[in-house]
Amino acid sequence: MLFSDIRRLRNSRLAVQINKRLDDFASFRNKPAEEWFSELCFCILTANSKAKTAMGIQNELGYRGFCTLSCTKLSKAIRKNKHRFHNIKASYIADARSHIDIKSRVLSFDNPVAAREWLVKHVKGIGYKEASHFLRNVGYSGLAILDRHILNLMAESSIISEIPKTLTRSAYLAIEEKFKYLAARLHMSPSELDLYMWYLKTGELLK
Repeated sequence: MLFSDIRRLRNSRLAVQINKRLDDFASFRNKPAEEWFSELCFCILTANSKAKTAMGIQNELGYRGFCTLSCTKLSKAIRKNKHRFHNIKASYIADARSHIDIKSRVLSFDNPVAAREWLVKHVKGIGYKEASHFLRNVGYSGLAILDRHILNLMAESSIISEIPKTLTRSAYLAIEEKFKYLAARLHMSPSELDLYMWYLKTGELLK
């Protein structure tokens, strides 16, 4: 069922929008370091929250707000946008300012897997899902973004037997391999498959 649904969407008008979104991701490497830092903060905000909420905060604050506002003002802005955990997210964003050079840091790695390990280890508020999300958004296509929508669809389609209660590193990597195998069978990148599966669960195409 999942295979036929994705193939159907791939032959629909949605494919044009998804290809455009993938082109946008690929071109992100040409954007200035400020936009990379803003995208990192966006991905910090997506943890335990809706992507739309995180996008609203990013659109309001942008690089300047993420980079200069005090923790108190950051927290108020995040709370105003109805984001949970506003205090801790403000703290994470303020702490992330020590990685203002995130673009050069990420580009220094030979592959996205190594970059992801560094992000998870050194950036507070960034786990494997958020790091994968960030790297996809800045132009890397080989990682899986295992958010609740993707995990639910994988479980519903019997690609995984169940959703782990705790998504440890080993569990994440094991499920990611199954996701990559599915992408290969469909002759698409993990990034492309993610957008189709996310659309199947939400009816939306975000970033």
